[in-house]
Amino acid sequence: RARALLQQLPPQDCDERFCPDLAEEERRQLRAFSARRRREALGQGLACPVPGPCHGCPCRKCGRRLNKGDPGISASQLGDQFWHPSCFSCHFCHQPLVDLIYFQQDGRIYCGRHHAELFRPRCASCDQLIFMEECIEAEGRRWHLEHFCCLECDVPLRGQRYVMTSGRPCCCSCFESLFAEPCQACGDPIGADSEEATHQGLRWHARAACFCCSRCRQPLRGQPLVCRRGRLFCSETCSLGRDASSTTSDSSDSAFTSAPSPDS
Repeated sequence: RARALLQQLPPQDCDERFCPDLAEEERRQLRAFSARRRREALGQGLACPVPGPCHGCPCRKCGRRLNKGDPGISASQLGDQFWHPSCFSCHFCHQPLVDLIYFQQDGRIYCGRHHAELFRPRCASCDQLIFMEECIEAEGRRWHLEHFCCLECDVPLRGQRYVMTSGRPCCCSCFESLFAEPCQACGDPIGADSEEATHQGLRWHARAACFCCSRCRQPLRGQPLVCRRGRLFCSETCSLGRDASSTTSDSSDSAFTSAPSPDS
């Protein structure tokens, strides 16, 4: 219950004491934002048997019939509406609302977290709402300007090139030393700037010296290929170690070549 409350009602969304690094103007905006939400949107559902006048009414969420005396949840801010107890959940994350605490918007109920995010972006690093005029946006997420840093070395990345790793930004130097996959041919990391070729989960530099037939060294980029035990060949002939003039390949397999990651 305590974990669910912290998730659904983040204390930093309503109390500036949990946001020690905010500038004074941001603190003022947070106080006003929190007061307006409490006044206009906050409520607590009431668990009670469905009264006679509401006999046969549909559940607000699932539409199934509620009969007199059935357990139900009412929300005073939304009129004479009832929900099944299991249906009284956040419209966005669908989690049951802890202690029946809800925020309403346009006739829908939300947990505190997702109601706040209808109006303010949330920093992917510190989990606080962003009240600054500017923020960083990448991969559909937002960051405070000062929080958009490399996940390993903490170097600021505003205006710098980066790679997203597990949903977090990483500078190119850290990416290449810690996360870059090795090329199957030369063994060197495939850097953020390098084109790569992939086949059956294996990776190569897309350059001709690496992505080529293991026997005759013919470049394979955009060409049919045969893969045996992790080695690439331009034809069945080469894969069997025979002279290329003795037969022709009927292989139609091919590899996928990709440009440098658009995240960088």
